[in-house]
Amino acid sequence: MDYRTGIGYDVHAFVSNRKLILGGIEIPFEKGLAGHSDADVLLHSITDALLGSLALGDIGQHFPDTDEKYRNSESSIFLKKAGELVRDSGYEISNIDATITLEKPKLVSFIPQIRERISEILEIDSDQISVKATTTEKLGFVGREEGIAATAIVLIAKVK
Repeated sequence: MDYRTGIGYDVHAFVSNRKLILGGIEIPFEKGLAGHSDADVLLHSITDALLGSLALGDIGQHFPDTDEKYRNSESSIFLKKAGELVRDSGYEISNIDATITLEKPKLVSFIPQIRERISEILEIDSDQISVKATTTEKLGFVGREEGIAATAIVLIAKVK
């Protein structure tokens, strides 16, 4: 079988007066993330991983922050399009493994809802999606609570 992998990484800084959107859901918190879209670092990293698995560039090439039509867009739009590109190329998503790196807020109670939302967007089973959260033990910009980072790895397989 023909397999491909992709890795995605994204970072956004915290800002006041903005909702915090992670994995396509709103997380109650006093800050949100700065960005041209809703700044969902998790969905951005998964989108980049899917695009990378097909050697199709990155999220900035497909959905540039210079294009006003994407201002304040839901990142689910980007992820859905990346999923469509995978299917249109004759592949299917085997699995996604993603890690969100942040000090606060704690995400453990939101992980099932995040996995379910990603499965809805990509039209795959939630058991194909792993989402984890970790801290940096107070080190770096994440440790100083200046922002959030996310990393995703995907495996896609050629459909027979």
